Amino acid sequence: MLNYAYENAVALFISAVERGFVPDVALRLGIRYLLSLRAKKAASQTTSQLLDEKFQFVESLKTLPVAINTIEANEQHYELPTEYFLLCLGKNLKYSSCLYKSPQDTLEQAEENMLALYCQRGDLKDGQSILELGCGWGSMSLFMAALFPKSQVTGVSNSRTQREFIMGQAAKRGLTNLQIITANIVDFQAPTTYDRIVSIEMFEHMKNYKELMRRCASWLKPQGKLFVHIFVHKTLPYHFEVESESDWMSKHFFTGGTMPSLDLLLYFQDDLALQKHWYVNGVNYSKTLEAWLVKHDVQGKKVNKLFEDTYGASQAVVWNNRWRMFYIACSELFRYDGGEEWGVGHYLFQKK
Repeated sequence: MLNYAYENAVALFISAVERGFVPDVALRLGIRYLLSLRAKKAASQTTSQLLDEKFQFVESLKTLPVAINTIEANEQHYELPTEYFLLCLGKNLKYSSCLYKSPQDTLEQAEENMLALYCQRGDLKDGQSILELGCGWGSMSLFMAALFPKSQVTGVSNSRTQREFIMGQAAKRGLTNLQIITANIVDFQAPTTYDRIVSIEMFEHMKNYKELMRRCASWLKPQGKLFVHIFVHKTLPYHFEVESESDWMSKHFFTGGTMPSLDLLLYFQDDLALQKHWYVNGVNYSKTLEAWLVKHDVQGKKVNKLFEDTYGASQAVVWNNRWRMFYIACSELFRYDGGEEWGVGHYLFQKK
């Protein structure tokens, strides 16, 4: 009975948020409460319990497809036209955590900071052949193609419109060393082998990391390396599943996704060996999301028109508030406990 009452209260609260009846301060307090429940669950377990649960999680992943719900996940984030993201993201269209090295950094500078860090940590050099898995709107692929003119850069996206946008940008910038392949990562087969593979926030949409890492190894040349950027929880991996009204994020924005733990990929080293491992404090992602939220609000009239054209006039307000809630919820998640509970993991693996 108490559980039913709680779920009903959550459903009513979310409905009120989606209609614009809840001020941001109240929304943030509600999100922080839900985050505290998740954090307390992890903190309440003994080390043995955490390890047992993690090992079971790892073994279960090996029985799953490489990814699930890829069509739904693509639609949830990319159903909106590129124009929306041109309005709300930074100039590089980096749809992932940026890096704020100083309080004065703008969103654009933070984008550049993180892109440069990828090149450093990924051991990228001019003249290499580089494959990016899940290239989004090409922030990293275009950055690499410009920085390494002697390299051949290949990006993979499951969105035809993203490919058209990236290739248009490459033409404007005079970049001739970049190609984009449109493919679902579940079915993708690399046309050749590469010196480096880079993946920025794609692994969170995957399940069977054993098979994914095997495939990555097969796409690398001898001594080739894989660099991965994923968001993580510090200890506890879990699935994004719709089990209750509080699983709003799973339902509308991350169907079939995974929240890896910081050490999760370390359990899948059959074909690739870890060379180095880093943690990026989650406050960087929180600042990124807050910057997107500000731009979303500043561009209010244009955003509303895009939502009307995409979702219909009757649903424009709901989706406007859903995107605002998405930014706020993710920002609060990554800011929790000063960015030490949830953050970003960087990994450099080498082919065995």
